[in-house]
Amino acid sequence: MTVPEGVSAEQLDPQARAELRTLPGDLAEAVATWMVAAAAEPDPDRAYEFAVQARKLAARVGVVRETAGIAAYRAGRWADALAELRTARRLTGRVSYLPLMADAERALGRADGALALIHDPDTKRLDRATQIELLIVESGIRRDQGRAAAGAVVLQVPELTDGILRPWSARLFYAYADALYDAGRREEARDWFGRAAALDPDEETDAGERYEILDSTIIEDLAGEPDEDPGGEPDEDPGGGPDEDPRTEPDEDSGAEPGPVSQAVAAGPADGSATGPAPGGPAPDAP
Repeated sequence: MTVPEGVSAEQLDPQARAELRTLPGDLAEAVATWMVAAAAEPDPDRAYEFAVQARKLAARVGVVRETAGIAAYRAGRWADALAELRTARRLTGRVSYLPLMADAERALGRADGALALIHDPDTKRLDRATQIELLIVESGIRRDQGRAAAGAVVLQVPELTDGILRPWSARLFYAYADALYDAGRREEARDWFGRAAALDPDEETDAGERYEILDSTIIEDLAGEPDEDPGGEPDEDPGGGPDEDPRTEPDEDSGAEPGPVSQAVAAGPADGSATGPAPGGPAPDAP
């Protein structure tokens, strides 16, 4: 296997390059080149092969095992991803890999292992964006377990409705919409898919497409509802009911009680309490 043309060690992220300083100069250059090739390769399987070449040369360097783990995750090699990222965590002490590790456990059908990682004490050290990724994975696990409502509740975090837009808001909105859809709350799901699409101009998700499909479906459902039968018997006697006893005291409020605001209009998260995306859900961190 050869390094693709146009790839050089100088293209490696400076922080990652600094972690290769423990290697002899020529070896560090070779490892860096394979790491750049892995990061630049669009084909996941080929990218993993490049990462493996780097690992063969420097298996005891944490950032190299991190690169191999992320490449394995992107290629859907869940067991390999777990092995590499566990080693990377031990070598570097970093915990930013936890969402990828949890999602890999989920993909392998090991919900207990995934939940153990999601609730690892080290999650307190994560930035908020990475904590949200863990919640997205947990939402997916709850839905896998047939608990779609709980999957939606998991994502009812303050950032969902505080009105502040963040780089990861589109992912959170999309995951929440997906959970609502699985819970059978289609109108609310349509609204949140629409919100996600508005924050995803590059169409990294299919939020726009799913919004349009749901919008069309809901409109068709409404259009298909039968009108009331004009020839049917009226609900009340046109002449009114029996005369009221004039001695009867009138009610304090002659109007009807206002009904609850529709959740589809309010577009807020539902109430409830919890007890996260198909494999490939969390956005992997770059090495």
